[in-house]
Amino acid sequence: MSGAGNRNQIGAGSRRSERLVALFVIAFLLFNYPLLSLFAGDTLVFGIPLLYLYLFVAWGIVIALTGWILGRRSRG
Repeated sequence: MSGAGNRNQIGAGSRRSERLVALFVIAFLLFNYPLLSLFAGDTLVFGIPLLYLYLFVAWGIVIALTGWILGRRSRG
């Protein structure tokens, strides 16, 4: 039975790696020029420039998703 449990752990590690790679690609796109240029303007939201607000919110989401991916435990 330990062989089946071992395969589940390998599968979970593989899925975790795939999710981290996908998160890296998403973060790379979020912080790259074409998307950043959409928020580069003189618009203020609650007195904060829109670009700064976007950067902090996107960064917070990337950190939260990283914690969620790495914090999940495999069942079994």
